[in-house]
Amino acid sequence: MSHLWHLRHDDQSLVLAATGGGLPRAIYWGPALSGDDSEEMMLAADRLDYTGGMMDGIPDLSICPEARRSFPGQPGMVLRAGDGTPLAPRLVHVSDARDGDVIRLTYGDADLGLTYVATFRLHATSGVIEASAGLHSEVPIRVEWLAAPVLPAPQLSDEMIDFSGRWIGEFQPCHRTWGAGIRMRESRTGRSGHEHFPGLIVPVRGATNTQGQVYAFHYGWSGGHRMIAEELPDGRRQIQFGHAAGSELEAGTSFQTAPLLISFSKRGMNGCATVFQRHFRDNIIRFPDPARARPVHYNCWEAVYFDHDVSELQQIATLAADLGAERFVLDDGWFGRRDDDLRALGDWTVDPRKYPDGLDPLINHIHGLGMRFGIWFEPEMVNPDSDLYRAHPEWALGDADQLLGRQQMVLNMALPAVRDYLYDHIAAMLSQYQIDYIKWDHNRLLPMPDAAQTRGVYELLDRLRADFPHVEIESCASGGGRIDAGILSRTHRVWLSDSNDAQERLRIQHDAALFLPACITGSHVGPRECHTSGRVLDIRFRAWVAAQRHMGFEMDPRELTPEEAGVLRDVTGWWKANRDWMMQADILRLDSADPAVIAEQQLAGDGARFVVFAGIATTSAQISQRPLRLTGLQADARYRVDLRNRDDAGPASRGEPALKAGPLELSGQFLMNHGLILPNSFPQRIWVIEGMRL
Repeated sequence: MSHLWHLRHDDQSLVLAATGGGLPRAIYWGPALSGDDSEEMMLAADRLDYTGGMMDGIPDLSICPEARRSFPGQPGMVLRAGDGTPLAPRLVHVSDARDGDVIRLTYGDADLGLTYVATFRLHATSGVIEASAGLHSEVPIRVEWLAAPVLPAPQLSDEMIDFSGRWIGEFQPCHRTWGAGIRMRESRTGRSGHEHFPGLIVPVRGATNTQGQVYAFHYGWSGGHRMIAEELPDGRRQIQFGHAAGSELEAGTSFQTAPLLISFSKRGMNGCATVFQRHFRDNIIRFPDPARARPVHYNCWEAVYFDHDVSELQQIATLAADLGAERFVLDDGWFGRRDDDLRALGDWTVDPRKYPDGLDPLINHIHGLGMRFGIWFEPEMVNPDSDLYRAHPEWALGDADQLLGRQQMVLNMALPAVRDYLYDHIAAMLSQYQIDYIKWDHNRLLPMPDAAQTRGVYELLDRLRADFPHVEIESCASGGGRIDAGILSRTHRVWLSDSNDAQERLRIQHDAALFLPACITGSHVGPRECHTSGRVLDIRFRAWVAAQRHMGFEMDPRELTPEEAGVLRDVTGWWKANRDWMMQADILRLDSADPAVIAEQQLAGDGARFVVFAGIATTSAQISQRPLRLTGLQADARYRVDLRNRDDAGPASRGEPALKAGPLELSGQFLMNHGLILPNSFPQRIWVIEGMRL
């Protein structure tokens, strides 16, 4: 007896097969199959041989490898009975059902009273395949590890790319060579984390940004995860994702993984990147008003920090509006007795010392300027020096003598009383004042991983979203510490990094584009002297790097010279004129022949226009410019390309490359296979090239 299931999209096919009533395995994942292949022949063609010194057969690398079936690698689940006795399930087919592009497979172990359900869903609009697993028990059990459906990794791959990082240094790609054994990465900080973004890219040999076969994974969970990339002793390779091991602290009868999003591309890493970008933008994010243009954002944090004065904030708001800002966000320092980061977290009432008439005078002024108003919260945290902690020390997660972070503790979000308290105070602010935006921050790690904490955060966000559907929410966690599909199904924007250093942002944004679309990725023009690096950068560089994503400002506009203000108005005006198509565009990373150049091409959905941002991050290793090849164009079409900021050419450019002199008209074939010669430039500059199909 055999079963076979096939999910097919224009760009990829996933074929699952099972024999003898056992769990299925992926016998094919790659370019879309036409449907001409016989199911029986595909199953037969996937059968492995074996030799001496082995078992008398090859244990299946199934969607949930089982330890008791002699599987030689990491199992897909590790369970214990309520008394701690290890459980080794033997799962057999119970039922399967298909509803369009959704497949639901049910397997059980009657002796142990366990039911395992794997669900696969193809999202036809984006091409992403979503896989998840659930486990149900007749009696309470303990789950130490439960993987989302396990998939094989390609044999013709020499490396895998995952992501490390830190505060103000997120999304750093790590290239790991495949070899015998395990690459295990685990985020145990209680959030998806700066350190371990829950994603993985597996390129087939020879793949680049723009060409070759690539497989990609993203685990949509905000509470810490484990990734296993294992090469078995027999040479097969498996990829597992699940919640951080041991983060289910209580015995229970029902457990569920987060969705594992997967994609295959035959167009290089950009193929997977654009699938994820589209999926996040069109299937995960739910904007309060999807038709409304993304507003130019102003955040006052790096202008005033905790020093709030209404008249000064009104003055700053007036200048920000004159520069083009359309939303003003009041950051940390408006509540309790919050004069620094040592006190008052949890005391979510307006500070009458700073705002004797409440927030209305500031909000009315901001609305009078034509801007919307947003506000900062850090709901999940509490300072020991706060009225809340003094009233409810038992609400803090972990031991009383724990190591603090930023002089704060984490509230136990699994407690209904905590969620009710937070809901009541946030809802009171949203009801009293005209607030349409929340910057939701998360500035310390959990004392231990706890999946119930994440579920509590989700419940609070869901409740607020239901009752205040007009409010947009930004996910911030000391910058990019909580970015994943789980939190983004409840929020609308991410603060990618606390670094407003444009040179660092250029790289961070470039690598984050492997997953994230522009419309949700906040990017701000920071102060002339960056507050996290001390680097002094030209306003042109700072402004154009911010214009690559959802543009905003985060500096004291009073520091700008008239020339700097003019540059910022010009770039902001350009962004506004182009945002409608750019916020829906595909971000394509370009394969730059010069490692000093970090370049991307944003291509409109209809392919009729594009913009290239070519940042010069460091000094080039050679004198002459290497052509920058474009991608994704129609080979037989002609395009008009023009250098938007040619006036930024400085003394490093002494010649007359064609782009410096004026626009060019070239075929897509030429642009993709020869490329464009950019003017010479000093480092920490950026070129902006606009293209239009003729």
